[in-house]
Amino acid sequence: MPAAWWRFAGLLVGAACLMGLTVLAFVALLDPYGLRAAPGRAPGPIMDLNQRFMYPQVVRGGAYDSAVFGTSTARLLDPQALDRAFGGRFANLAMNAATPWEQAQLARLFLTRAPARAVVFGLDAPWCEADADVKRLTFRAFPPWLYGERPGLAALFHQWNLQSVQVAGRVLLHRLGRMPARIRGDGYEVFTPPESHYDAARAAAHIHGDGLAAEPAPEADPATPALPWLDELLGLVPADGLKLVAFMPVNVEAQPRPGSAGAVREAACKAQVAEIARRHGATLVDFRIPSPVTRDDTNYWDALHYRLPIAARVVAGLRRAADEGRDDPDGFYRVLAAKPAAER
Repeated sequence: MPAAWWRFAGLLVGAACLMGLTVLAFVALLDPYGLRAAPGRAPGPIMDLNQRFMYPQVVRGGAYDSAVFGTSTARLLDPQALDRAFGGRFANLAMNAATPWEQAQLARLFLTRAPARAVVFGLDAPWCEADADVKRLTFRAFPPWLYGERPGLAALFHQWNLQSVQVAGRVLLHRLGRMPARIRGDGYEVFTPPESHYDAARAAAHIHGDGLAAEPAPEADPATPALPWLDELLGLVPADGLKLVAFMPVNVEAQPRPGSAGAVREAACKAQVAEIARRHGATLVDFRIPSPVTRDDTNYWDALHYRLPIAARVVAGLRRAADEGRDDPDGFYRVLAAKPAAER
């Protein structure tokens, strides 16, 4: 009887090991996070909801020499529109609710792979916060093992989990023609509802009911620990590369009240970003101001997310600001730093 139990236990352990290795082989074969992506070897389809797992393969694939970094406030900037405006091959690598630290990890991976032709950094309030170096992560999982220049064998074993199996299954369904890619290969997605579904009253309720304009208490030390990361990243862009930094156009309801402690902190932060931009020959465009666009609730789905026509205006504004180096005559943006006219 004991011998039979030992045989049963051995068979059970062996079957479990075989099943585990089979699962690992399945994930390795489908390569859901593009560990094998490289120039000349295209990444797989983007099939996961968490862009933090998906975008490193877009970078490693080497198909794009230009990129957008930021949060959801920059995700509607269409890479194809940016291609037409600036040349190059853009990817939109902005991630939902990404912290400055997360954005910096992805940008560093992109900028250290090959010389970049152009970059756009879409900045939001977290870049100016005093605890940005502490609040590095969100409730969304972040896989540091995907952000090394060359993921090794350890990265394969990091995929030995149910989530990776599920994503690999979606990749398989996509290859069989049974499931579309979740996001376009250049990272772009219209994540807002269809424009035909826009409801101004509902949008206004979201804008004025989100409580985003709550003011912080006055601070003795308006530190901005995330800005050295921006300084470092701009320094990685070649001298002849196009460097655009933009504070994104959130609704005035999400902007600090004039004269408040938050407004003072934000103004100081923008001044520091302008200094960094000038040091690196970057153009800094400030859309995060009270303007005809940001005061009009019908331009927004909620206090943070503008509609598609505004995304097109942002791209056009970036092009014009880079060309002219001056504020928008219609008041949509201010240029806080620009290259000298002779260098544009």
